[in-house]
Amino acid sequence: MKQAENTNYHTFPSGLRLVYRKVVSPVAYWGIMVGAGTRDEYADELGMAHFVEHCVFKGTEHRSSRQIINRIETIGGEINAYTTKEETTYYAAAPVAYSSRVLELLADMLFCPVFPKEEIHKERQVIYDEIESYNDSPSELIYDDFEAMVFDGHPLANPILGTKKTLRYFSADRAKRFMSRTYRPDRMVVFAESSQSFDKFVAETEKYVEKQALSRTDSAAVPTSRTFPDTFPDATIPRCFRKHTHQAHVMLGGRAYPIAHERQLGLYLLNNILGGGAMNSLLNMELREQKGLVYTVESIYTPLSDTGYWSVYFACDPADRERCLSLVNRQLDQLMEKPFSEAFLRRAKRQLRGQLAISAENRENNALSMAKMMLYCNKAAQWEETMTHIAKLNPADLQKVAAEVFAPANRYCLQYC
Repeated sequence: MKQAENTNYHTFPSGLRLVYRKVVSPVAYWGIMVGAGTRDEYADELGMAHFVEHCVFKGTEHRSSRQIINRIETIGGEINAYTTKEETTYYAAAPVAYSSRVLELLADMLFCPVFPKEEIHKERQVIYDEIESYNDSPSELIYDDFEAMVFDGHPLANPILGTKKTLRYFSADRAKRFMSRTYRPDRMVVFAESSQSFDKFVAETEKYVEKQALSRTDSAAVPTSRTFPDTFPDATIPRCFRKHTHQAHVMLGGRAYPIAHERQLGLYLLNNILGGGAMNSLLNMELREQKGLVYTVESIYTPLSDTGYWSVYFACDPADRERCLSLVNRQLDQLMEKPFSEAFLRRAKRQLRGQLAISAENRENNALSMAKMMLYCNKAAQWEETMTHIAKLNPADLQKVAAEVFAPANRYCLQYC
């Protein structure tokens, strides 16, 4: 067992890892994060990771779907799950006294699902509707289309929801094969933010999760390998799709640093300055506050295990599309060419520190972030450690990041117009 400040770690014989953070609260968060996502699907499995996430709630060898729901809801707790390109996460919040109940249920769902035929049919229809809801929302759909463009030819380009064509052929056997291949103990992290003792959490995890992991592991299963190519499509060719929308929707961006890269936090700070959540971001001040051209403009940076991407999104009147795009490109050029003043950077760091302090009040996000860092880095980042690293960044560091990431050759452009 390892310990760092109020964070503890443990690895079981199966390879299953555990991360725990001590908090003082009557409510705890527990979960299991699995390193299985969209990029682990075969060509005829598009949408399978998300489909499995839905279906494990529909029945196990020991419980019906109603019993799964009531197991947490009747104690006033909440259970949830989500799928990304790289992982699938199942987690719950409940009064701390119900730790055993939550862990036993999560293990039952992940290791003993039965995929009832009638439930598979219903969930397929639910996901069909989910796909259509995205098609009706250009501000959400553009993110999927943008990822498809940036990672064209790689599984990261595939939509998380899959397609109606592939979903049509999903069955219990195919879902179980996917889980056998990807839901392996060495690709799982059990996590908790709780006031219970660490030793008790380890013992309960061993009893309910590790025991199932050891008994259900198929040693003959071939683990999914993840590979990332060196070549990608030409970023200098913009793509424009005709959409019947009132506004023009535009996304500009490209590839970026992976998780734990030495310049990841530099890009995180730079993105916050450029178009993060604050109203005083460079893009919001110019495009909305000064010129009144957009209602929404934002930038994001999404690090993945072996790559990442950044993007700027805005929606505007079609007549203003080219002007807005020109202003965004000008801001990116300035970040590459002109370093910030020391005074400006001090204010930006102070602002980010405050934002992170407020964000740290969201325990759900904290628990999920802790699990993700454990999954890919085998360590959960400490808040003060992160801020110490950010505090050391200087204007030249951020200018170097901008030159690498915002280079014109790395600016893909997708437009709904």
